[in-house]
Amino acid sequence: MRDIVSFMNGFSVEATRTKAADIEAMRRVVAPGTDVYLSAIPTRRVEEVIDQAKAVQAAGLSPVPHVAARNIASPAQLDALLGRLTSEAGVRKLLIIAGDRDEPAGPYIGAREVIESGLLQRHGIREISISGHPDGHPRLSTEALDRALAAKVEAAEQSGLTVGIVTQFSFDPEAVIAWLNRLRDMGYDIPVRVGMAGPTSITTLLRYAARCGVKASVAGASKQAGLVKHLFSVSAPDGMVRSLAEAAAGGGLGDVAAHFFSFGGVDATARWASAVAHGQIALDRPEGFTVAAG
Repeated sequence: MRDIVSFMNGFSVEATRTKAADIEAMRRVVAPGTDVYLSAIPTRRVEEVIDQAKAVQAAGLSPVPHVAARNIASPAQLDALLGRLTSEAGVRKLLIIAGDRDEPAGPYIGAREVIESGLLQRHGIREISISGHPDGHPRLSTEALDRALAAKVEAAEQSGLTVGIVTQFSFDPEAVIAWLNRLRDMGYDIPVRVGMAGPTSITTLLRYAARCGVKASVAGASKQAGLVKHLFSVSAPDGMVRSLAEAAAGGGLGDVAAHFFSFGGVDATARWASAVAHGQIALDRPEGFTVAAG
């Protein structure tokens, strides 16, 4: 149990279109200063992003908005966005991603161009995260992913930015562990937040997996869920957490922490993760556990 609690220390949550009630629910159960990642949606108005970041900050949590490079039409637009995020919402950390658009809206092809723009530092951003893909990418080879990762890490370091990785969510702890070991073998000792889906139904989980291009199957998702009986059961990432915690014990995977996608709702995700972080679990099966409270 000690390894699980240690792994869950400092977990983060990712939310989409977070409402005031969601933020209040998180505030009641997670530690002050918990990182709350705010997803980038192409159709979302800037005002909505700013308002959500402000509300997260006001709740005593740390807003970490996504900045999707391909959604940015111009340096002026990026400059204005960063200015408002930092001055109005107190943002100091960002997740920089390429975004899902086939054609970029402006000059930023991917995260590296945003990192190299100099605008992050100008607005007081000193810490960023970039994306990682333990299960691979549907449109990029492993070699292309390696090159992109190296270029982004180098750009961040040359720009004086502290850099970490947040991974896409996965159902497969063995794949994540292999990817982390490979990352460390390549010489990257940077922090990694391992993405997992919070408690949700299997049908919802598979829908998001298909949308995000994650390798998924009913069998794989059901294995993660432990005692799942059918597709309408609720899946929780206890198997992922336990496997990763055991592998990470004693620093075996480097600096790693848990990151939860709130597909089943921010409130449910935060309550589940907080209960696990406080050791409110029963180790009642070898491949997972049951949350006993929270």
